[in-house]
Amino acid sequence: MQLSHYEKEILLMDARESIKAKLENRNPAYNNDAEELLQNCGVFVSLHIKSEYKLRGCIGRMISNDPLFKTVRIMAIEAAFKDPRFPPIALEELENINLEISVLSPMKLCKNPNDVEVGKHGLYLIHKGRSGVLLPQVPVEQKWSRQEYLDYICIKAGLPPLSYQAPGAELYTFTALVFGE
Repeated sequence: MQLSHYEKEILLMDARESIKAKLENRNPAYNNDAEELLQNCGVFVSLHIKSEYKLRGCIGRMISNDPLFKTVRIMAIEAAFKDPRFPPIALEELENINLEISVLSPMKLCKNPNDVEVGKHGLYLIHKGRSGVLLPQVPVEQKWSRQEYLDYICIKAGLPPLSYQAPGAELYTFTALVFGE
């Protein structure tokens, strides 16, 4: 998927406005008129502390039946207030938070893990009733090799390394259009 600079700005403004309106206990004031934003696709919204580029929240959907603009708004609120790894953000924190949006391509079953490209592919693993996802930018940020990346998707799913090779395991790849403030 391609988005213009204008469309990316609209999504980032909508995400920030969603969080700010909830913090201020008011209805959000959105501005959305970009036709491309009506497509249905998966989205993750990540919040980072500006000064440290430290994760402060990240939640998303692999697929969505809602238009892109609506999914971004919902995931922004989820990332800010419902990521179980972090306490909900406070109003005084918001000015020190950068937002990053990852718009996902459809997932493809990965039959050969050697086809996984670090920095290009995100991973989604399902096995034994567990699942885990890592966005394409994560292994680059962590400086992981392909094998480390494949092992960490297993760990993220609560499984031992190499579980992606086990009978019944389903490993999917996807790409993402990543942009932020």
